[in-house]
Amino acid sequence: MNPPASTSTDQAPADPAATDDALATQPIGYWSGLAHTAVTRHLRDAMARIDVTQPQYWVLNRVNGGPAAPSREEVVSQLTPLADGPHEISRVVDQLLHRGWLRTDDTRLLHLTDEGEAARVRLRTLVTELRAEVHEGIDDEEYVAALKVLRRMVANVEGVPG
Repeated sequence: MNPPASTSTDQAPADPAATDDALATQPIGYWSGLAHTAVTRHLRDAMARIDVTQPQYWVLNRVNGGPAAPSREEVVSQLTPLADGPHEISRVVDQLLHRGWLRTDDTRLLHLTDEGEAARVRLRTLVTELRAEVHEGIDDEEYVAALKVLRRMVANVEGVPG
């Protein structure tokens, strides 16, 4: 029998040492924030050791990932919600142009250079290795279940029917 769709479990204060049987009372904001901070720091620290930032990786992937070359404005608009501020992605585009990993064509669309594509491939390998570290002991079924729960919680607070 499935548990009810919603419960009235009491909310306990955040406790990093909570036992498994007390996890249902723990605040999602604390644990999702802790996971975000730890995983992002781990990823960004590894990238910093090779003189690259996570936003640079986002831009390289976005320029490479569409059916057509994007404009600077498209890249900035699409990635700014992920960034630490409203000007970060525009600055990253400038950094990558300066570094020679991006170029613009006559219509001002962005393209990866050979060096940029080589960097994107190196970063993809690094990110795949880091993902394996983060996912150690977690099978795909557990991971999908966790993301479905988080996605539903976001929908619940944003008033989106699930």
